[in-house]
Amino acid sequence: MTHHEETFPINVWINEERFAKLQAVKLGDLPEEAFAGLKVLRVPCTAAQRDKVLAVFPTAKFDSATTKSIEQLPRDIKDKIFDLVVERGSVDIMDEFLANY
Repeated sequence: MTHHEETFPINVWINEERFAKLQAVKLGDLPEEAFAGLKVLRVPCTAAQRDKVLAVFPTAKFDSATTKSIEQLPRDIKDKIFDLVVERGSVDIMDEFLANY
């Protein structure tokens, strides 16, 4: 993924337990403050990765109007994405994640 390519995030909510896991792999500076003290981790997808996510997970929706993010992924899928971020110590994991589908 180049830094000039437009990306489409999957937003993963970060609670205290997840934040501690991110800090343990030196990703504690990545979550952004959302609202009411909640943090969100944005896992970027390329256009091709976005299209595959939408094809593989029928409940997923792409918000093309406002946030340009991928929404309504099942919770267990977001959990797997988060776990892979922690395992790899990077948010650039979508190619590896999608290789399983």
